[in-house]
Amino acid sequence: MAKPESTEDTLISTIITGIENVKGLEVIILDLRDIENTVCGYFVVCSGSSNTHVNAIVSAIQKTVSKELKEKPYHTEGSENSEWVLIDYVNIVVHVFQKHIREFYNIEELWGDAKTTKIASNY
Repeated sequence: MAKPESTEDTLISTIITGIENVKGLEVIILDLRDIENTVCGYFVVCSGSSNTHVNAIVSAIQKTVSKELKEKPYHTEGSENSEWVLIDYVNIVVHVFQKHIREFYNIEELWGDAKTTKIASNY
């Protein structure tokens, strides 16, 4: 018998659906649960090609999660300039970057001890 999906798994897959609906780029999941003193269990990281694209990704994530799961983020920041927007769902934090900002901060390397899952895109 298949293991039922956890609330976290459901939220992550709904977030990814939102990202994919507007063709977010280079989607990865960083599993931080085995790292001491982390602020959450997971990061979902993706890129947009412009500030308009970043805004579209953020909006799609929030609308999809709200519609499917009736959840709103605890906090969102960075929407003013749309270079790096953080959406905080408490145990899952989503980072939506413009490509050059993502390369500069290199969050994947910063959290190099995390288990990383790359999400293949169909576009």
